[in-house]
Amino acid sequence: MDYLLLKQFHMGCAAFSGSFFLLRGCWMLAGSAQLQRPWVKRLPHVVDALLLASALGLAGWSHQYPGPHPWLTAKVVALVAYIVLGSIALKYGRSLGIRAAAFAAALATFGYIVSVAVTKNPLFFGSGANLQLS
Repeated sequence: MDYLLLKQFHMGCAAFSGSFFLLRGCWMLAGSAQLQRPWVKRLPHVVDALLLASALGLAGWSHQYPGPHPWLTAKVVALVAYIVLGSIALKYGRSLGIRAAAFAAALATFGYIVSVAVTKNPLFFGSGANLQLS
């Protein structure tokens, strides 16, 4: 498989994952029974597994790993936060208010992850790909 093809696949999985999370969050806020459908519960796991596999493939192919590359480290840390916030939003939040706040925070975190991926910059300012943090 070509690197650019794998990168496109990864970006497509990320777009689908984020879009489907947005849809599920809207269903959660509306109290929709759609969230209980078996395919709605299973599909995110399949897509996220493909997203993770493609991310690992890209990291191996490009020899870019968290640690030496601050932008990639920021993406991994933000991904963990996104998973925790998404779990609170869709499953573990005890009230609609907590779920709604976690949903909004998860969406902001997803936006941050995309921003870091595009700019290769873990900060909201700076020169982008040439940034070196010590």
